[in-house]
Amino acid sequence: MFKTTVNVEGMQCGMCEAHVNDAIRKAFPQAKKVKSSCKNKIATFLTPYEVKTIDVKRCIASSGYDFISSSTEALKEEKKSFFSFFLGRKLE
Repeated sequence: MFKTTVNVEGMQCGMCEAHVNDAIRKAFPQAKKVKSSCKNKIATFLTPYEVKTIDVKRCIASSGYDFISSSTEALKEEKKSFFSFFLGRKLE
């Protein structure tokens, strides 16, 4: 999985956050854990592939907000054991 963090200007309220989240989900249908914060001026989401900066920029611009920058990082996949599924934590 890849985590993308986008710096967004112009979000003022919860509805603004919802518009950005909807634009991300529309542009990247496989996106998961889509979250935006007008307070922190960021949006984050997970995808199974690395997204291109130009695609993120178009997505944010199409929603009416200002794209400032974005970064994408690969996340480590943690393998859970059978028992950790029931216990809710990773066994070491």
